[in-house]
Amino acid sequence: MTMQSYKLTYFNMRGRAELPRYIFAYAGIAFEDRRVEWNDWPSIKKRKLPVLEVNGVPLTQSLAIARFLAKEAGLVGNSKLAEAQADALVDTLNDFTLLIPWREDNPQIKTQKIDMLFQSHAPKLLDHLQCHLGDREWLVGDSNKEKHRQSDSRDRLHNREVTEAQLVETWADLYCHVCFTTFSVLRPGFADDHPALCGLIDRVEAIPNVAKWIQSRPTTEF
Repeated sequence: MTMQSYKLTYFNMRGRAELPRYIFAYAGIAFEDRRVEWNDWPSIKKRKLPVLEVNGVPLTQSLAIARFLAKEAGLVGNSKLAEAQADALVDTLNDFTLLIPWREDNPQIKTQKIDMLFQSHAPKLLDHLQCHLGDREWLVGDSNKEKHRQSDSRDRLHNREVTEAQLVETWADLYCHVCFTTFSVLRPGFADDHPALCGLIDRVEAIPNVAKWIQSRPTTEF
């Protein structure tokens, strides 16, 4: 069986490519992490970033890339309903990220917009996520009942032993950590009043392969 080759191209930042990188790291899938510096951007501007090349075939749109990789890694849930729930949570988080005024050039106006975003929209997002999480370990499914089933499928897919500590239910948990990392740069402590979500973030960060990626990745602000 021929191994897939993966090449992920994006700017030298976490941004829209970090969720695919988390999934690669989590699953132990080798990939080429090509990072484009801003000075080099004009020479490749005709290409939309991020772009994932799978055996040379390009795939664009960050969430389409991440969803494809989540399916490859067995991170989409153990049922059609769980898969839909994970998709909905990812979309909910993404809706919030799209409200961040990244392209606002006026620093004062940008600060005002970010303040308003975290005052008005962030509490609703956090309440929704914490309500959905409830007393579960992960955002989707009953992890205690489904761990062995997920372990078997991932073990066959990646030909490796999957320990209980590595079992994250879906890519929604990984995306939550990716987003919260960025949100915390914009507003430190923004989720402190939601301890269950903070616990979820800690659990994702404690996954060995994810922790290794976080410690070894290039240091960037966003």
